[in-house]
Amino acid sequence: MNSNPTHPGAPVRIWIGILAFLLPCLSLVTQSGVGLLSFLFMASSLILFKPSRDALRRHWPEMRWVVLAFLLYFLFMLGCALLRGVSMSLVDKPVRMLLAASAMVLVAAAGTPRQVLWWGASAGALLALPVVAWQRIALGIDRPGGLINPITFGDLALVLALVALAGAIDLRQHARQALLCGAGVLAGLGASLLTGTRGGWIALALAALVLLRHLRMLDSRRVRVLLAAGAALLASAWLVPAFGVQARFAQGVADARLWYEGGSVWTNVGTRLELWKGALLLIREHPLLGLDFGACRARLAEFAQQGQLDPLVLPLPHLQNDALQAFATGGVVGFLAWAGILAAPLLFFSRRLGAGVRAPQFAAALAGTMVVLGYLGFGLTEVIFWSMKGSLFYALMVFLLMGFCLNAKEKIG
Repeated sequence: MNSNPTHPGAPVRIWIGILAFLLPCLSLVTQSGVGLLSFLFMASSLILFKPSRDALRRHWPEMRWVVLAFLLYFLFMLGCALLRGVSMSLVDKPVRMLLAASAMVLVAAAGTPRQVLWWGASAGALLALPVVAWQRIALGIDRPGGLINPITFGDLALVLALVALAGAIDLRQHARQALLCGAGVLAGLGASLLTGTRGGWIALALAALVLLRHLRMLDSRRVRVLLAAGAALLASAWLVPAFGVQARFAQGVADARLWYEGGSVWTNVGTRLELWKGALLLIREHPLLGLDFGACRARLAEFAQQGQLDPLVLPLPHLQNDALQAFATGGVVGFLAWAGILAAPLLFFSRRLGAGVRAPQFAAALAGTMVVLGYLGFGLTEVIFWSMKGSLFYALMVFLLMGFCLNAKEKIG
């Protein structure tokens, strides 16, 4: 392997850096920013075909399992569309997620500095906070979500905060840049809290476990102050009634108890529990390959007619859990295909975390780990991969962070 590859010229590096910056920066304040950037990454990789091809060859042994996981997910969805005779729009998301690998090869080909992603994530969080703050405070919207639904907005704002945190750790020796990232962390946390989404709490707990495991070895006063400020913000959100966090938690417990005791299903938690019950009924009937979602909805309606399911949940668009959705619509094969696009990147990043907090790839690997764990946590109470924005944002961030890990290793190789 060539440990000192020749990168494209400065204009190309600047262009790829701009794309990497704009992805997180525009993710929550535009309707089509993520989709547009996915197209620009792909188009750029075609224009820069030779350096992209060379980077792919150079790093293929390290990236292959992640790329193959996304490829298998696409092929499974393509097979489902062809064999079931449903609309080919079923493959739109998986093929665009696979093509997001173009972001990785471009970053690796251009030698793009990872700082641009930290700046973009921080800027994106700082832009997102006033949007939901205005909606919540000035417009009186109880669950603000900017231009999208509040759950997805809150989840992605939390991802931006976690990526900015990795940036603050990476730039801890540079006071001004670390301050920008620190502001992004707090802004992202604040924006997520203002949306009132509860799925992010699980993701935050998973991220905290990763941080506790690795940051004990990091002697940085700035990072510790930032973590303390973040913990103080979360504690304040719990204690201050205006945030509504404690009330949302108590309401969730009450909703679950009400459902369990046979009361109303029409609550945020009750509808989820009822849909999960319906999903388990579907999985029990078709465990191997599942049913297409149209057939799933028809079968759920039959369960409701038979008294096994409350009909109030039938109009809801999905099953409110990523794993159950994948299992019900794809059986065990589909579940494994979906799980692969989480497990393969997580393994890639986890291996690079083992190099230690002083390694140059540590921050990118930490950010990648928290992105994957964040989506895993979100998916426990939501189908975060249901929307094109949520799906593309995940794939692009994973592949970008993989590219930055490969760049860091190349520099020390």
